[in-house]
Amino acid sequence: MNKAFTKEDDGSTAPQRLDDLPISQHPNHVTPAGLAQLHARAEALEADIVRLRAAKDDASALYPLAVAERDLRYAEARIASAMLVTPPEGDYPRVQFGAVVGVLDEDGHAASYTIVGEDEADPDAGLIGAPSPLARALLEAQVGDVVEWQRPSGMVELEVVSITKAP
Repeated sequence: MNKAFTKEDDGSTAPQRLDDLPISQHPNHVTPAGLAQLHARAEALEADIVRLRAAKDDASALYPLAVAERDLRYAEARIASAMLVTPPEGDYPRVQFGAVVGVLDEDGHAASYTIVGEDEADPDAGLIGAPSPLARALLEAQVGDVVEWQRPSGMVELEVVSITKAP
């Protein structure tokens, strides 16, 4: 059993509260989809906690219970601090939160990125958190602008070729 989940004085298996996950210092802007994902995550964690508490005689449930409780505290804090940003009506004249941005790199390779909240970010799916270096480089750009994105491997120039609403 992990030492973090035992009482030092008597060796019992009473669960300890895990330290909270760090909360970003950036404003918690969320898209409607991102806010729905946070609510769904909180609901799933609540169900996990009920299930794990029902297994109170099973010492192997103590750590997963502590993790679920910690993760629920995080989800609830993010929901409480969420600032919903609804998509604007009409076209996007500039890159802004919630926009899908089509770009071409220096070698002519095309990519598409959607600027979303930190909790919704999934770079492999093209969902880029607004505080990320890539999103900061793209924000406020217009079609035809070339922006510089500082990557660990060096500076990359991206030409903005389209700005649309997320589906």
